[in-house]
Amino acid sequence: MEVNMVSPNIYSQWRAQRVDDVLHDAPAGPPPERLLQGIWQHQRIRRDRLHTCDGQILRVFHPGFWNYEAGPDFQRAVIQLGDGSPMTGDIEIDPAASDWRAHGHADNPGFGGVILHVVWNGPARTHLPTLRLQPHCDAPLKELSAWYTTAPPFPAEFAGQCRAPLAALSVETLEELLSQAALVRLQTKAAGMTRLARIYGWDAALWQGLFRALGYKHNTWPMQNLAERLPTLHAVGFADSLGWQARLLGCAGFLADDFPTQSTVVREYLRELWDRWWRERDALADYCLPRSLWRMAGLRPANHPARRLVLLAGWMAAGDLPKRLRAWLESDCVKSRRGGSLLEYLQVKPDSFWNHHWTFKSSRQERYCPLLGAARATDLAINVILPWFHARASAGRNRELLSRIESRFHSWPPAQDNRTLKLACQRLFAEPRRLSTAAHQQGLLQIVRDFCDHAPATCDDCQFPALVQSR
Repeated sequence: MEVNMVSPNIYSQWRAQRVDDVLHDAPAGPPPERLLQGIWQHQRIRRDRLHTCDGQILRVFHPGFWNYEAGPDFQRAVIQLGDGSPMTGDIEIDPAASDWRAHGHADNPGFGGVILHVVWNGPARTHLPTLRLQPHCDAPLKELSAWYTTAPPFPAEFAGQCRAPLAALSVETLEELLSQAALVRLQTKAAGMTRLARIYGWDAALWQGLFRALGYKHNTWPMQNLAERLPTLHAVGFADSLGWQARLLGCAGFLADDFPTQSTVVREYLRELWDRWWRERDALADYCLPRSLWRMAGLRPANHPARRLVLLAGWMAAGDLPKRLRAWLESDCVKSRRGGSLLEYLQVKPDSFWNHHWTFKSSRQERYCPLLGAARATDLAINVILPWFHARASAGRNRELLSRIESRFHSWPPAQDNRTLKLACQRLFAEPRRLSTAAHQQGLLQIVRDFCDHAPATCDDCQFPALVQSR
């Protein structure tokens, strides 16, 4: 293809037009918040001249890690104000100082750890130390906007100090290190299962693990509360799948009698649930959770806790899940080692409503909406099922079975990357690396738990880099 070196670069013109369009979104106000977050993340500011609105000298030792979920924009930042000691906390970025109250941050406990409010310009409007970005930027706004279109997702200068020692390891040595850390994580989870089994029994320990895992990090404790109520829910009497749905959804606070506000299909389904729930509601009133206990912000519809409770209801109604899992362990773990077959053992009977609805409020989907997919089955296997079997094998001193379980754990295909894994790969490996097994992912998470979580973002006094180097 022949390129005309004389004519203007059309693509450059397109790119410039896009930058102009972005800045044109708010011609009379501050630039987009996303751009301000990028400026802060990469510290595109004159760092030797920073001072807050009230005149305090500000030093930024680490800008913190970008939080892509609900809460302050950056977490674990390290800053110093005036002659004070360096402190660690959260950073909130807002285009205008008034956004602090307008967005409800002032009354949100999740913002209680904010140590610096960063705004584009204007006077401070909170009791917090406030930094204005505009006077401190190291380039004009248009230039910064053009730069941000190609900026790397993670600033290299804020990488972990262990990046270089880890890069010096051979692939085999690194994988062995991750495998050893993963084994520690498996044993730790198994020890937790053993503690639960001593108090509640082995089957109850499994159920509590499954409930917690299906709550994700946002709703672990509400799910834990429901799992602890299972003996009472069983005592009410036998129930089929719809009956268990009514019990779990009712005790969770998800059932209400506002049928007229829903679509016809949803009203019919809710009516069926309500016909079951009202008969048991009084007996279970003391065991119901407040609806406000659940966190829904940032959840994808497929991860709504109501869906997970329906899945659990199917398992409860079948009444044979521990037995089915033991059958899976014998057939899959020992013989074929096909990780995907666990999904078959975890499936429940088809549900006419949930097979085509993500939530109570969503419209009917033409495509099938599975209650459990392969990715979630992997999470359950790695975090609950295999640790549960490991704990039981340890209690029975069955070394052969322990070896088989650990072998299956180490060979399991990788799970989906979460935010912690992505950040860890960027900090430790300088790239969004895709780890080859779920065990390697678990090993990296264990390293984060044991070392990164106990050191400041600047890595000061962290022993891990030296330990890796010595290896």
